Amino acid sequence: MAFRSLFTFPDPVNENAARTVAAGVVVLSAAAIAAQQPWLLVVLAAGFWARVLTGPTLSPLGRLATSVVAPALGKPKLVPGMPKRFAQAIGAAFSTAAVLLWFGAGTHVPALAVTGALAGAAFLEAALGLCLGCKLFGALMRAGIVPESVCEACADIWLRHPELHREPARS
Repeated sequence: MAFRSLFTFPDPVNENAARTVAAGVVVLSAAAIAAQQPWLLVVLAAGFWARVLTGPTLSPLGRLATSVVAPALGKPKLVPGMPKRFAQAIGAAFSTAAVLLWFGAGTHVPALAVTGALAGAAFLEAALGLCLGCKLFGALMRAGIVPESVCEACADIWLRHPELHREPARS
């Protein structure tokens, strides 16, 4: 595998795999909070950074989701990759903040609160398919902060949903 190809993110992304990863994040976050085990915060942060930088390639949770669980769930539901990468970056920021709060500042309650917020967002993705990071990405595109060229499929409904495109009736 070439070094450059290692640092890629899939586009499109299988929504089933994304929701499976989110379920794993919920489990890891809940375990970190319930057991107050800070090493799990490091595992969460490392997983998010691996997924942001390489997609599922270097993430054990990402590999499990894309190679084992998602294929078992049936036909893939493909969605644009850039919003999912953005959501992973937000997860990386939150999980890294939790690690820094716990180990750097020694403030355990705020670290667990940040982890709880991360778990809540991941739960919405896993259970309902509601990706808060993707929603924020869309809002940033609409505001012109993220250029449409970053995600053409996000900007064009016909690219996202080709099944909706119908040829005009001929007279």
